Amino acid sequence: MADKTLVCRDCSKEFIFTEGEQTFYQEKGLQNEPQRCPDCRKAHKQQRNSQRGYSRREY
Repeated sequence: MADKTLVCRDCSKEFIFTEGEQTFYQEKGLQNEPQRCPDCRKAHKQQRNSQRGYSRREY
Protein backbone atom coordinates (compact mmCIF):
# COMPACT_ATOMS: atom_id res chain seq x y z
CA MET A 1 0.00 0.00 0.00
CA ALA A 2 1.24 3.47 -0.82
CA ASP A 3 0.20 6.91 0.40
CA LYS A 4 -2.72 8.35 -1.56
CA THR A 5 -3.42 11.97 -2.39
CA LEU A 6 -7.10 12.79 -1.93
CA VAL A 7 -9.09 16.00 -2.38
CA CYS A 8 -11.22 17.35 0.48
CA ARG A 9 -14.91 17.65 -0.40
CA ASP A 10 -15.30 20.77 1.76
CA CYS A 11 -12.26 22.94 1.02
CA SER A 12 -10.96 21.21 -2.15
CA LYS A 13 -7.40 21.05 -0.77
CA GLU A 14 -5.31 17.98 -1.41
CA PHE A 15 -4.32 15.87 1.59
CA ILE A 16 -2.36 12.67 2.08
CA PHE A 17 -4.12 9.46 3.16
CA THR A 18 -1.08 7.70 4.60
CA GLU A 19 -0.32 3.99 4.59
CA GLY A 20 -0.79 3.94 8.35
CA GLU A 21 -4.21 5.57 8.11
CA GLN A 22 -5.21 3.12 5.37
CA THR A 23 -4.17 0.20 7.58
CA PHE A 24 -6.15 1.67 10.50
CA TYR A 25 -9.25 2.03 8.30
CA GLN A 26 -8.91 -1.61 7.17
CA GLU A 27 -8.47 -2.87 10.73
CA LYS A 28 -11.63 -1.03 11.81
CA GLY A 29 -13.57 -2.40 8.85
CA LEU A 30 -14.07 1.01 7.26
CA GLN A 31 -14.51 0.64 3.53
CA ASN A 32 -14.67 4.27 2.39
CA GLU A 33 -11.71 6.60 2.19
CA PRO A 34 -11.96 9.87 4.13
CA GLN A 35 -13.61 12.64 2.15
CA ARG A 36 -12.46 15.53 4.32
CA CYS A 37 -8.95 16.72 5.15
CA PRO A 38 -7.91 16.52 8.83
CA ASP A 39 -8.72 20.23 9.43
CA CYS A 40 -12.21 19.96 7.91
CA ARG A 41 -12.79 16.65 9.73
CA LYS A 42 -11.98 18.34 13.03
CA ALA A 43 -14.22 21.33 12.26
CA HIS A 44 -17.08 19.05 11.17
CA LYS A 45 -16.76 16.99 14.36
CA GLN A 46 -16.80 20.12 16.53
CA GLN A 47 -19.88 21.39 14.70
CA ARG A 48 -21.70 18.06 15.19
CA ASN A 49 -20.81 17.97 18.88
CA SER A 50 -21.95 21.54 19.50
CA GLN A 51 -25.30 20.80 17.85
CA ARG A 52 -25.76 17.83 20.19
CA GLY A 53 -24.95 19.91 23.24
CA TYR A 54 -21.58 18.34 23.91
CA SER A 55 -18.81 20.64 24.93
CA ARG A 56 -15.20 20.07 25.73
CA ARG A 57 -14.59 20.71 29.38
CA GLU A 58 -11.35 22.25 30.45
CA TYR A 59 -10.24 21.63 33.99
